[in-house]
Amino acid sequence: MSDTRAAGRFYKEAAAVAHRDAFQVALDGRPVKTPGGQPLLLPGEPLAVAVAAEWAAQGEKIQPATMPMMQLACTAVDRVGPSRGAIVRETANYGGNDLLCYRADDPPDLVKRQAEAWQPVLDWLADEMGAPLACTVGVTHVVQPAAALERLRACVAAYDDFQLTGVAQLTQVLGSLALALAVERGRLNWGDAAAASLLDETFQSERWGEDKEARERRRAIHGEAEAAARFLELLGD
Repeated sequence: MSDTRAAGRFYKEAAAVAHRDAFQVALDGRPVKTPGGQPLLLPGEPLAVAVAAEWAAQGEKIQPATMPMMQLACTAVDRVGPSRGAIVRETANYGGNDLLCYRADDPPDLVKRQAEAWQPVLDWLADEMGAPLACTVGVTHVVQPAAALERLRACVAAYDDFQLTGVAQLTQVLGSLALALAVERGRLNWGDAAAASLLDETFQSERWGEDKEARERRRAIHGEAEAAARFLELLGD
């Protein structure tokens, strides 16, 4: 976000404006650019309005950390677009080691929780997405069906750069391509997906208590998952 390099707020008004077949955000009439110096062309008005609102909400100092839609949009332009093939591979590869496929064998309460929270997502992935994944107990690697992995790769590759940005972010944050796809396709909301991702940690904290580091990690995952899910929702509006 090149315009955020200024220490203080340097504009009065932020607005979403149409630009050919896309949208831009203008600060006092000047189009915003990405940190890489590229024009920030947004695929739809809802996202442009949301990014403009983030700029409008800034105080005397520009705080990029409070602008998640802007950050994700810039990532789509500066990183995902130029490295699309690598991002597709990195994201699709999560399917080969998906969190939901590695189950505990004890204690019984944890086994039950994992089955109740995770198996419906894997069933959906098999039935609706045509990508059945195998499960195992413990951390021993399980080889997934080649056809299922190819199906997941094709699903990821079909997204445009902005959609891919949101899905890739969700996948990394949640540690699960299955959960990310479930959020993007409306099967789960981001809160339920985050809870599923943190199920093991939540179980342990209930038994032994939660320290400051764990609370901060949980807060960060919730914040990043919510932002990525909102980004995808704005793209769909």
